[in-house]
Amino acid sequence: MALATRTDRRPSMTRTLWDSSVGKKTIMAVSGLIMLLYLGVHMIGNLKIFFGSGEFNHYAHWLRTMGEPFLHYEWALWIVRVVLVAAVVLHATSAYQLSRRDIKARPSKYVHKKPRASYATRTMRWGGIILALFIVWHILDLTTGTVHSGGFQSGHPYQNVIDTFSTWYGNTIYIVAMLALGLHVQHGFWSAAQTLGAGNATRDRALKTIANVLALVLTVGFISVPVAVMTGVVS
Repeated sequence: MALATRTDRRPSMTRTLWDSSVGKKTIMAVSGLIMLLYLGVHMIGNLKIFFGSGEFNHYAHWLRTMGEPFLHYEWALWIVRVVLVAAVVLHATSAYQLSRRDIKARPSKYVHKKPRASYATRTMRWGGIILALFIVWHILDLTTGTVHSGGFQSGHPYQNVIDTFSTWYGNTIYIVAMLALGLHVQHGFWSAAQTLGAGNATRDRALKTIANVLALVLTVGFISVPVAVMTGVVS
C-alpha cells in the first residue's frame, strides 16, 4: 500500500515575514533607515558645492571611481543604486499594503472622532507620493538630463545644478520635496525606532529629539543649495 504524499508546504520564513503586519513594519523600518543613511551622506556631498566647481565635480567623479582598482568604474555606484532602489520599492510596497490592510480592517468610520495626529503623521502618505514623484524628476533632471534646463552637460554636475536652480520651477519642486522629506523623516525615524524596539519610557524623549534634529538638519542642508544659487552665493 503506497503512502499518501503531502502536497501542502509550510510557507517559508521570508514569506511569513512579508505576509505579517509586523514583518511589513519591520521591512519599512529597516529600508527607511537605509534611505536615511544615504540621505545623510548625499546631503554632505551636496554641500561640497559651496567649495566651488572643482571640489564638487571632483566629488562627483570620485563617486564613479569608488572601490577602484578592486571594483571597475561605476560598479560601487551601481551597487549603491541597486540597494537604494530595493529599499525604496520595499518601503513603498510595505506602506501601500499596510494602508490597504488598515482600510479593510476598518471599513466603517469611527463613531467617535480619533484624537488629531501630528501634521507629519497625517501627511505621511501624501509626503511619500510627493517624494516618489520627486525622485523620478530628480533622476531625469540631474542624472539622465532628460528634463534638464539649459542643456545638460555630462561630467559637469556643478553647472547642471546651477542650471536647475536658476529656474523658478526647479527651485519650487526641490524645496517642496525637501519640506515633505523633513516631515517624512521626523515621523518615520520615530516609527522605525518603535517598530525595532528601541523606544521605551526613558528613551522616548531622546528619540523624538533625534527625529526632530535629523529632520531639521536634512531639510536645511538640502534646501541651502537652491537658496545659495538663488541668492548668488553659489554661481
